[in-house]
Amino acid sequence: MMRPDAPNYSPLLNPGVVPQGFVPFQTNPGNVDANGAVHPLAGGQPFVVCAHQPTGPHTHTQYPYVTGTSVLAIKYKDGIMMACDTLGSYGSTKRYKSVERMSVVGQSTVIGASGEYSDFKYILNLLDDLTTHDYCLDDGQQLSPKEICSYLTRVLYNRRNKFDPLWNSLVVGGVSPKGESFLGMISMIGTAYTDSHVATGFGAHLARPLFREKQYDDMPEDEAKALLEDALRVCYYRDKQSINKFQMAKVTKDGASISQPYALATAWHYEAFVNPTAAAIGSW
Repeated sequence: MMRPDAPNYSPLLNPGVVPQGFVPFQTNPGNVDANGAVHPLAGGQPFVVCAHQPTGPHTHTQYPYVTGTSVLAIKYKDGIMMACDTLGSYGSTKRYKSVERMSVVGQSTVIGASGEYSDFKYILNLLDDLTTHDYCLDDGQQLSPKEICSYLTRVLYNRRNKFDPLWNSLVVGGVSPKGESFLGMISMIGTAYTDSHVATGFGAHLARPLFREKQYDDMPEDEAKALLEDALRVCYYRDKQSINKFQMAKVTKDGASISQPYALATAWHYEAFVNPTAAAIGSW
């Protein structure tokens, strides 16, 4: 136990006042009551750190730091197509611009994540252990996208019940060994749904209206890619936590792949962009 030098008190800390997280160093055991509580003496006393004083539960990711925004995904004729940007925001700062928020799991599944990036890496470690165990069984079977989505739903719901959630919204897409396309979304509290098109973050408000209007399950690949790029462009225009650097993933019965980052053509000459507050009441 470390005993520091006697402190010099400032007017803001009068003698006998104990800072939070410390107890006064006692040479007289009579100041400790039967319950183990320490009663400070009058006058200045040296302090020691109490290693046994409770400091509350650990809350490492109760407030996310490096986060990603929307992930978009749709079904098309040959499988699943998913896309997102590569920005990792530090608060409102566009800090990390080459963050990959999609990953291939197994042979025919892709997972994309919004939210806290460190929690996403933890989830990928869990999935790596899961796929390694599945490989070691050597039974000729492989995890389907639906099974991976179910597993992640249980993981996120379990952490939510511990009041220590993984701060992510996940999109899981893939093609089963039978050739069936699967697309699902999981929230940070473990609620999940499946659909022909899903989106997280602002994409749920900005991109899904476009998907409802134009997406259909038998659409060809070029139409699906054009629709996703239109939705990404709208998210880039309207979401300040997005950048013009995107990746696109594709899953078919032949496997999964993720493209290299690329930029989209944008236009900023529209009147609403040139003078956005022209029709706003009370604007400067």
